[in-house]
Amino acid sequence: MKKKLVINGKNTFVFSETLLKVLNELDIIKSQNLAIAVNEEVIQKNNWKNYKIKSGDTVEIVEPLKGGWKIMKDHLFVANKNFKSRLFMGTSRYPNHQIMLESLNASKTEVVTVAIRRISLKKYNENIIDILKQKYFILPNTAGCYTVKEAVLTAELAREALKTNFVKLEVIGNDEDLLPDVENLIPAAKELVKKNFNVLPYCNDDPIVCKKLEDVGCSAVMPLAAPIGSGMGIQNQHNIKLIVEESNVPVIIDAGVGTASDVAIAMELGCDGVLLNTAVAEAQNPKLMAKAMADAIKAGRNAFLAGRIPKRFFAKHSTTNKGRIHLIKKN
Repeated sequence: MKKKLVINGKNTFVFSETLLKVLNELDIIKSQNLAIAVNEEVIQKNNWKNYKIKSGDTVEIVEPLKGGWKIMKDHLFVANKNFKSRLFMGTSRYPNHQIMLESLNASKTEVVTVAIRRISLKKYNENIIDILKQKYFILPNTAGCYTVKEAVLTAELAREALKTNFVKLEVIGNDEDLLPDVENLIPAAKELVKKNFNVLPYCNDDPIVCKKLEDVGCSAVMPLAAPIGSGMGIQNQHNIKLIVEESNVPVIIDAGVGTASDVAIAMELGCDGVLLNTAVAEAQNPKLMAKAMADAIKAGRNAFLAGRIPKRFFAKHSTTNKGRIHLIKKN
């Protein structure tokens, strides 16, 4: 059964029963100098194997570092998967396969999304998916689906073809704006969860919708920044922040990113990751833009973890007034 833990201040979902198995599941190196506390109680190493973890536990995992203590790896956990990179990449719209592969490599991504389409019965050769599978985790999507039945069937075909329970669920309303059709999205998500899929739904930047998707069992929520391919960046930062604060599953921005600053803003708001495609594929230099996106992920994430200063209406001195030179005006 999936358990929700707070590990080093982050909501994390695990399936393991004991502390030692949690470390293995999260791919955390068990060095001799590792120390762990559960609910403010230090757990001795010889008890890790038998210590039972329960949902709601708060876990601190640290190791000594010259000059202080170091918190363990800041990875992204989605369902039972552990990702070092928080950048997800699409695979369409590139000028050619070579530029796509070079861009993906520059982005340092571990996850790439692919659409599921009918093959040509007249000509079928090894496609790019066979190459991508050698290096990346393939996340199939249901792009182009308009109904619950279409989305569910596409997801089931993707599972059969790619041998994965993960699916990026898309159910759109029309071809003009490509916005999610929430009335069909939620029941589609519910049905796929029942069929043991790990569902990552593309949805509106609506905190209520995201909470409903979480409640039906989605492994993450993927609110849009702006319409797909628009490049407008995050249009409603307030709503995205609300979604982040209210969600107990990863929040991954999907669609509408235009440049690296959009990615940095998403991460500064506390999002767990960003999925993008057009911003890199249609850039004048896709490979360089991919690298910029990777750098922005790191910069934004570090800024979020560091904690920004509060915004103020008035100025605040950066240096003290004490001891400053003050000349008294003569009459």
